[in-house]
This record gives sequence, structure tokens and C-alpha cells, in this order.
Amino acid sequence: MRRPLKGQLFAGALLVVVVSSLTACTSTGANSGGDATHLVQAGKLTTCTHLPYPPFQSRDGSGKVVGFDVDLIDLVAQRLGVVQTIVDTPFEGIKSGADLNAGKCDIAAAGMTITDERRKVLDFSAPYFDATQLLVVASGSTAKSLSDLVGKRVGVQGNTTGDDYVTGQVSKQSLQVEVVDFPDLGTLQQALATGQVAAAVGDLPVWNDYVKKNPGQAEAVTEFNTGEQYGFAVKKGGDRRLLQTVNDTLAQAKADGTYDKLYQQWIGPRPKR
Repeated sequence: MRRPLKGQLFAGALLVVVVSSLTACTSTGANSGGDATHLVQAGKLTTCTHLPYPPFQSRDGSGKVVGFDVDLIDLVAQRLGVVQTIVDTPFEGIKSGADLNAGKCDIAAAGMTITDERRKVLDFSAPYFDATQLLVVASGSTAKSLSDLVGKRVGVQGNTTGDDYVTGQVSKQSLQVEVVDFPDLGTLQQALATGQVAAAVGDLPVWNDYVKKNPGQAEAVTEFNTGEQYGFAVKKGGDRRLLQTVNDTLAQAKADGTYDKLYQQWIGPRPKR
């Protein structure tokens, strides 16, 4: 058999390297120079979230995960030329960065507030939503503030900024209020519905959605303007091209009206500024 020349051997080895590189990552058409964004699953943008958290992410009647965050990340996936796949995982693993560090997902989209503490372990996108906290009480209650709930139990979702806010206010005001942590939004809302807690505090759009869907069960009474903003997150110090693609996608969606349409669909009228 004829031996290949050294130049042919080199060309063959180079071809193998190029092909291997192409199959190990997904090309991002949004990035200049033909750069590629490395994804944990070829052809998929894997998103970590924590369900349920409507209207940002929840399952519809068919079991499909839908919501404001889902639609925005779908735009990112389209820009990358891939499809989004969603992993439901506890919020603690998301906010701590553990899930991203372990390669469970490429991006976290969980109605997550950007905080200095979380910036230490996550790289955040540009803010995409302005959020506040809301006090919700059982229908018929006369309570309008935390101070009206002395001697009662107030529920929060654990490890969230709502939890931080209520705990901080109770301590600051020396209120005799029992703050009860729940592992997820669903169990917290069930606790309010069944009288396990007298009130709950959490992100305004999430609880407004609950009140609207459960007339006669709960009332939204007081908004706490905490100045929070949501961001999508990627692995700390990870692939900067993915983060840039997210930011470019958000900017484009806001410029062409797509963001406003999705906001209207999932949240309601966008506040005027």
C-alpha cells in the first residue's frame, strides 16, 4: 500500500481536529468571526429553572413549560441556531451557581434578582425586568402591612429576596411576626390558601398572577418597592460569548418591539417610565 506523504498526514490530522472542534460546540450566528459558544448538549441551549413560577415559567395544561422567561430564552436559542431545553431544579442550586458549575445547564432563567452576593458566583446578563415585592393576605383580612400581622405567620419562599426582605423588616422593626420559609412557590401558595399562614410576601408579578387566577381567595394589599431587577445568569467566568449573545438578544428584542409584546402577553401593560 502506498504510504501518504508527510504533508498529507498533516492535512489529514488537521481535518480531524477541525471536524472534532465543529462537533464539540454549537456555532453562534450572532457572534462575529465565526466564534462558537460551547453548550452542554450539542444543538440545545439548556436552561435551569425552578417550577412553578408563573408568569415567568410554569407548566401549561399539556405539561409544556411556558412563560415570559421561556420565551425570552427561546429568542436566545434562535439566535444561536439551536433549541431550548429546560431543566427543573431547586432554586438553591441555581442561585449558588452549583448547577452551572456542574454542567447541568448553560444558563439560568428563574425570575432571579441580581444581587451583589449572587454576582460573586454568577455572571448576570443586563437586567431584563424591574421587580418589587408584594404583600398578599387571605381574602377578608384587614391587614395592610407587616405591622398588622403581629402574632401571625407570614410565608415566604426560602432563599429568595422576598425572604430576605421580610426577615430584614421583622428584625428592623422588632415585629413579633413568625416568618415561615417554604421550599417553592407552589407550597407557599397552598399554605396561604389553606390558612397555614395569614399572609405571604413575594415578587409582585408572580403574586398578581395568583390573585387574578384565584378570585375570592387572596388579596394583594401592599407593594414594597425594593428596586430589584431580574437577570439571566451563566457560569461565573465561563463562556463570555454566550453572555454577549443573551445581551444582544435582549437589546434587539427591546428595539424591535418583541420584548413589549411578550411583556404584554405574560405580565400585562408595561409600566410607563
